[in-house]
Amino acid sequence: MKQVKTLITAVVVMFLMAGINTVQAQATPSKVCHVASQELVEQLPQAKAADKQLRDLAKTYEATLGEMDKELQNKAEQLKSLAESRSEEENQRAYQELMAGQKKLEEYYQSSQQAMAQKRTDLLKPLYKKVRDAIQKVAR
Repeated sequence: MKQVKTLITAVVVMFLMAGINTVQAQATPSKVCHVASQELVEQLPQAKAADKQLRDLAKTYEATLGEMDKELQNKAEQLKSLAESRSEEENQRAYQELMAGQKKLEEYYQSSQQAMAQKRTDLLKPLYKKVRDAIQKVAR
């Protein structure tokens, strides 16, 4: 009987100690914080300038792509109108040139997308580092 009382007392003491530790842990102020770094970076003047540079670069690429596409369409119309007066061999060669132009257009588009992504990374990486360093400084 004495062992049962001792066991019950030990269990009660363990629960009390666990409860005290929990209360102490909850009473300690938490130092966890969430920072919306994306929104913070977007508010920086440097980010707005970077965004303008990226938009200007995109307009340049779009203009070049538009010119290339227009040239390709004009060439296709010209080939279509002259197709009846040319031999099959000449038409085949012209068609291959047209397909090469289409491939060149697609490659330019892909390279422009990669260049835009790289430029964005190059422009925004220092800003994210600046924000991250400021957050770390405040967190300490």
